[in-house]
Amino acid sequence: MPADAPEQSDLAGIREAADRAAALTAQLLAFGRKQIVQPAVLDLREVLGEAGRLLRRLIGEHIRVEVEAAPPLSPVMADRAQLIQVVLNLAINARDAMPDGGTLTIEARDVRLSDEYARVHLGVDPGRYVELAVSDTGHGMPPEVKARIFEPFFTTKPRGVGTGLGLSTVFGIVKQSGGHIYVYTEPGRGTSVKVYLPRAVGMPAAGDRRQEIRAQPGREAVLVVEDDPSIRDLAQRVLLKRGYTVLAAASPGEAVALVGERGVPVDLLVTDVMLPEMSGPDLAKILAAQRPGLPVLYMSGYTDTTVVRGGQLDPGATFLPKPFGPEALLRKVREVLDAAAVSRVAERRPQEKSEAV
Repeated sequence: MPADAPEQSDLAGIREAADRAAALTAQLLAFGRKQIVQPAVLDLREVLGEAGRLLRRLIGEHIRVEVEAAPPLSPVMADRAQLIQVVLNLAINARDAMPDGGTLTIEARDVRLSDEYARVHLGVDPGRYVELAVSDTGHGMPPEVKARIFEPFFTTKPRGVGTGLGLSTVFGIVKQSGGHIYVYTEPGRGTSVKVYLPRAVGMPAAGDRRQEIRAQPGREAVLVVEDDPSIRDLAQRVLLKRGYTVLAAASPGEAVALVGERGVPVDLLVTDVMLPEMSGPDLAKILAAQRPGLPVLYMSGYTDTTVVRGGQLDPGATFLPKPFGPEALLRKVREVLDAAAVSRVAERRPQEKSEAV
């Protein structure tokens, strides 16, 4: 048909409607886990590179896009087109949560989901996974919205803006790929959606796993500050079982009272980054004035890259991402305490030499 034919605009409208219908059908099939897939062993770095090139054209100049993959990164078994769709859907949703601009961070890394995590999250098997995290600095979600985000056709966007199938499609694809989703969000603080995909390589031998989770018994006193009672209780139980003396506080005010007013000795502060009353770093500064050199281990549902770039943490701060299991907590606590002990010895040596002279 000639380009100037009057029917061209009508046909273009028909084709656009057909494309939308095809996309809607594909999303429904993905949510129902009925879509035909072509799984293959994939390097997630390549998938993120391809998705990143598409995103920089879709997101807009008012949002900074950061794509990172932490080596070494295990391969995954999944459908390439579906994984790209997962990244795009999550990224576009994040874009809509940042109308005034912000930072979109897409990360991939190898992780282990613990037995404790699997007990709390039904249908999840413990073991090694590849984590794909899409985080934004947008307006976040209240609990009642978070509880419904994977429902098909549920949306908080104005009528005509979205179908309400973006996140439900992501949910279907991830489940069809044998994976799991964890969402962390706080109103006004942004959202981090973490997708866990099974690795496409063999699991480690049982002996290797026992060696990995073995940790040195603890003798130090640890102060855990966390407003989520389930996480606070888990950390307290795990550390007590390993031999540590544990003090727990639900708020910065309680923590300051324990250390300052009651004079309780503390060797390590384990604190959430986002807390009521004040942030974890602000709490650490107050406690450090009372106990100089107090080491700190920060926890957050956001990734370390996100909280550092958002200004909540200084680069180099010791960080434990949520969700975490007992092994990860014990390993990180021991790592921070040992590093602090080495630092104290190094600081004493110059003084000892000076006194000897």
